[in-house]
Amino acid sequence: MYCKKECIAMLLAGGQGSRLYDLTKQIAKPAVSFGGKYKIIDFPLSNCINSGIDTVGVLTQYQPLALNEYVANGAPWDLDRMRGGLSVLPPYQGGKHSDWYKGTANAIYQNINFIKRYNPDYVLILSGDHIYRMDYKLMLEQHKRTGAVCTVATITVPMEEASRFGICNTNPDGSIYEFEEKPKQPKNNQASMGIYIFSTKTLIEYLEADEADENSSNDFGKNIIPNLLNNGEKLYSYKFDGYWKDVGTISSLWEANMDLIGEEPILNLAEKKLRIYSKNTARAPQYVGAKAKISNSLIPEGCRIYGTVKNSILSGGVIVEEGAVVSDSVIMDDVVIKKGASVYTAIIDADSIIEEGAVVGTDGAGKDNITVIASGSVVAAKKA
Repeated sequence: MYCKKECIAMLLAGGQGSRLYDLTKQIAKPAVSFGGKYKIIDFPLSNCINSGIDTVGVLTQYQPLALNEYVANGAPWDLDRMRGGLSVLPPYQGGKHSDWYKGTANAIYQNINFIKRYNPDYVLILSGDHIYRMDYKLMLEQHKRTGAVCTVATITVPMEEASRFGICNTNPDGSIYEFEEKPKQPKNNQASMGIYIFSTKTLIEYLEADEADENSSNDFGKNIIPNLLNNGEKLYSYKFDGYWKDVGTISSLWEANMDLIGEEPILNLAEKKLRIYSKNTARAPQYVGAKAKISNSLIPEGCRIYGTVKNSILSGGVIVEEGAVVSDSVIMDDVVIKKGASVYTAIIDADSIIEEGAVVGTDGAGKDNITVIASGSVVAAKKA
């Protein structure tokens, strides 16, 4: 017997993340490392438990092994519950057919039975590839107060970037009268964050109608939201004013990591409010050698630093040998940077070795010229 829940979350975590190139060849985007000790998926999972939502379905698809192992039973996020908790929901073969998830709406449709188990009044739809801290309770309170059938979380983006997002055109009271998916000429810069709260009855009704439409793309932004508006349903925007970044590109992933450093970082994960939880293996304490030079950087457990590290994010077990330089870079787990090697404006994936005297990237290259080294690579110095 399943316990009734007021609100459950459905977390879309099956994205391929093709714009992250080598970083997602073997893992799904939500499983990509972030900030020295986290994975991207830690953020929405932590937001759920911080918001009092203790039942989360994680919908996986692309390269799910590492992600499934990481989330496991949900214990690091206090989601190992007897009644609810975390459930991994891959595509499956049913009695009539078997399909990969064809779109965001189809993914939820294929898991309607999971939703019905808990008979929730509301369903929160989330994406697994954004970096942000958010109290979903506040959004749910607005949803109930306005009587909306759907509430869309929005954030103000630079006008020149608005065409990359779904744009909500709203009335003064926040009600949505038009939704444009990636418009060439957006009318405003209130972008959808890909976070929705639905009244359950309406969600199921529109998912079933969408699945019956052979011409549908089975997508929330392209189909479900416009269909709701066309039928005169009540939709509202929930304006979020905190930090939020879609880390779907190399430059945005690098930028979000850089936002963690500084005396007053743009995204301060040291704040106790809305903490971000993660699954971490126990490592020995970090060691900083007598000749090491470290400035404006994050150095977690297991690192051994003998060289120079500045303006960088290191992950567990990284070794920077004497005479090596790491600058403006993101270095993932167990990378070894040998004597005299230099790493500038780069993202180095796990278990790679930068050989003695090798040079990766260009000093001061900037966010649009980031060098990426795939997991397990060996980079040798160029021969004279």
